[in-house]
Amino acid sequence: MEQQNFIYEYPHPAVACDCAVFGFDGHDIVILLIRRGIEPYKDKWALPGGFLRMDETAEQCVRRELCEETTLSPEVVEHFGVFSAVGRDPRERVLSVSYFSLVRKSEVRGGDDASDAQWFSLSSLPGLAFDHEEILAKALQTLRERIYFEPIGFGLMDRMFTIPELQRLYEAILGVSFDRRNFLKKILLSGIIAEVPDEHQRRTKKKSVGRTPKYYTFDSGAYEKMKGDGVGKIEF
Repeated sequence: MEQQNFIYEYPHPAVACDCAVFGFDGHDIVILLIRRGIEPYKDKWALPGGFLRMDETAEQCVRRELCEETTLSPEVVEHFGVFSAVGRDPRERVLSVSYFSLVRKSEVRGGDDASDAQWFSLSSLPGLAFDHEEILAKALQTLRERIYFEPIGFGLMDRMFTIPELQRLYEAILGVSFDRRNFLKKILLSGIIAEVPDEHQRRTKKKSVGRTPKYYTFDSGAYEKMKGDGVGKIEF
């Protein structure tokens, strides 16, 4: 007898795709959470995500769920782990293929099976559904490890920024404080940022009272050259 599609001799788990979406409010790293509108864990906060459909990849799934639950369509989502504890979901055996994304903080709304979506500071998180606290902790660990080797943090900022703004971002992600002069020296020596010409600044930024700050932007070409030259880590 010919075996039908998706009919197997052995039991198999369901697959969910979840995403830790990080933002930056100018002082702290924030995480986007959705309030669940259905059981289990109805009214509890959770990472955006949902079940994988038979006709989509894991990345397609997590992008679809982000759009449905938060209206976000981030440029990049990056896979960082699979969570497979036997009892992590009370409904059935479920694996979570987990991603993280860095976005510029914006307004979001709940939709689909999410009744609400909000940004939360990492220092004041509510209790999370399922094992999402573990997933979030691993996502943050991955972000902290990666920021030394890749300029992923620039995805959290405006395209034009000041050095103090950039320093606050690195301090918020790493949970440390840097000497202002040392940070300035190191980040300029890295070559991955370029000063924005004054004329362009005047066209794109509001006039400020007092001394006009210098604005910079991420230099992707310089970063690619740095990697090509074998310089793999930004030292602070």
